[in-house]
Amino acid sequence: MMLPAIGLIVGIIIALLTPLRFPIKYSQYIAIGILAALDCVFGGIRAGLQGTFDKTVFISGFVVNTALAAALTMVGDKLGVDLVLGATVAFSIRIFNNVGIIRRYMLDKWFKRRLLREEESYERR
Repeated sequence: MMLPAIGLIVGIIIALLTPLRFPIKYSQYIAIGILAALDCVFGGIRAGLQGTFDKTVFISGFVVNTALAAALTMVGDKLGVDLVLGATVAFSIRIFNNVGIIRRYMLDKWFKRRLLREEESYERR
């Protein structure tokens, strides 16, 4: 579970410390790459919390999702159609679903821990 979170933190640090600037024509590709990375990270965190995390699935999912989104963006550019919007919507939906599941898992864990402490406190009286 820690691999996605560590990767996200390291990636952000590298991005902030690197003085690279990309031409504006690549902005859609970079945006899709960032969305694919976030989708993969939140999916990995979700899988880790559920106990189903697999490094191979995590890495291959990142590569395949990024390549597919970049290919859709490129085909859309060639056809003059904004296909990047479809990839953006798909990744956004997946990210929000994963964040919602992570949030529910964390809240359930917190409430169970709180309930357990209250029961222990009650038994001591």
